[in-house]
Amino acid sequence: MKLINRGYRGIQALGLRLQKGGKRTLSQNPEPERKTTPISRDNYVPPNFTIKQIRSSIPPHCFEKSALKSLSYVLTDLGMIAILVYATTYIDSYIPTILSYVAWLAYWFLCGAFATGIWVIAHECGHQAFSNSRKLNNAVGFVLHTALLVPYHSWRITHSKHHKHTANVSKDQVFVGTLRSKFLQKKYFSDTPIYMLVKLVGQQLFGWPLYLTLNMSGQTYCKNVWANHFNPRSPFFDAKNFFEIIISDIGVIFAVSVLAYFSYVYSFVLVVKYYLIPYLVVNHWLVLITYLQHTDPKVPRYREGQWDFTRGAACTVDRNFGFLDPIFHRITSTHVAHHYFSTMPHYHAEEATKHLIKVLGPYYIFDDTPIFKALWRNFNDCRYIDDEGDIVFYKRLPK
Repeated sequence: MKLINRGYRGIQALGLRLQKGGKRTLSQNPEPERKTTPISRDNYVPPNFTIKQIRSSIPPHCFEKSALKSLSYVLTDLGMIAILVYATTYIDSYIPTILSYVAWLAYWFLCGAFATGIWVIAHECGHQAFSNSRKLNNAVGFVLHTALLVPYHSWRITHSKHHKHTANVSKDQVFVGTLRSKFLQKKYFSDTPIYMLVKLVGQQLFGWPLYLTLNMSGQTYCKNVWANHFNPRSPFFDAKNFFEIIISDIGVIFAVSVLAYFSYVYSFVLVVKYYLIPYLVVNHWLVLITYLQHTDPKVPRYREGQWDFTRGAACTVDRNFGFLDPIFHRITSTHVAHHYFSTMPHYHAEEATKHLIKVLGPYYIFDDTPIFKALWRNFNDCRYIDDEGDIVFYKRLPK
């Protein structure tokens, strides 16, 4: 893994030299001190700092965008994926059968990781953080997300609403907490470990496409309305979004058609091995990252009486994913800064986080629990939220 990281950083260095004066300013920013003592859930007092206070603490250059530098990250990720695909063409012909299984597993893991990096950059395009050109942002984002079967504009619109209403019980768009009254109606075997494990595996593999098609974990709408990201008349879209949704749908249909073509010309098995399994790995990382960013016993949920943007943006958790963190463009360890300033390029977010922590103090949440341990813990501890109360936290089933 160290070798992969060295190779990745070596290719990426070309992009880092595109900064003013050719200096690698990112490396001059040491990892910020993350440790704070979070505010206790008992008698919780919400923060009162302002967005102006937070922004003024961050150096102005952190908000500057460079199209060339952003493109260098795209080329780095695509280059790594191309190298992996090329190397994989030799697996079945030159590697013994037993070792070939290990080689394929390595390909699926690494290709899925770098494709997740591509996903993150496309997500940044949707925030208009890629460059100062809206046309370039949307063009790059559309191509990259379409290649990953994501309806670019559709998700961009609902994701923007998520940012505008983060941790708002009635308006947030994803990982909306289940109300206690609804949870108790359908819990059945939900306290058994095997049920929880099967449900967790299902979430990790299929949670993302189910969110796009069935709005799983999203807000509840009228039963006679099919809320999904492919219908321009879904309740989370406005009439002005109609053609953007259609264009996004056409893009996904085209991508699926290309996969069908390769399945016909070569074989479906080949498409599964080279594309569909890495695609599921991307789904896994995407759901894992976003779930752990917004679902945690320490993170409050606000109702209208207490919610505002500044409070909501603090309701996310930074985590370090080890050697995967730079591959994921640090969306995992700088997500709090991203929620306050979503148009800030990812390559400035680490420096911004260092300054942001000083303002947020105990309201900045960083969890260094091992990732999969945190996933299992939160999946069991964050079962529902109370039906009443202006500030609520996730709760688990009483033992």
